Amino acid sequence: MRINLIHFSAVLAASMIGAPQAVAHHSFAAEFDRDQTIEVTGTVTKIEWTNPHARFYVDAPDPDLDDETFNWNFEMGTPNVLMRAGWRRDSLQIGDVITVTGWRAKNEPHVANAREVTNTDGERLFAGSSFRADATD
Repeated sequence: MRINLIHFSAVLAASMIGAPQAVAHHSFAAEFDRDQTIEVTGTVTKIEWTNPHARFYVDAPDPDLDDETFNWNFEMGTPNVLMRAGWRRDSLQIGDVITVTGWRAKNEPHVANAREVTNTDGERLFAGSSFRADATD
């Protein structure tokens, strides 16, 4: 009986360790609307270089709301994918003015999946989006 309890506890602990990653990850179509493209230009306010998706935040106007400024949350690919696409941890800095193209979230008005980021020097970096043109909802 004691061995079964130890085995059960070990299995339970192992499953709980992997649970946050399983819940956190999603498909593009589950969260983002491929028919709602967005382009905003604004100032970087925060950068999260973490798995499963890097994120950055930009104060920028919402073109659909009379250009009122909001803090946008942009999701990118994993840090590994971004590095292979030419990103470095210092590619974005707080205070940088950038232009971002991507797709709006279905249920969050100022959340989007970034496709491409262009800095003031005109350098364009692919954001490692999980978008697939052939994906269906």
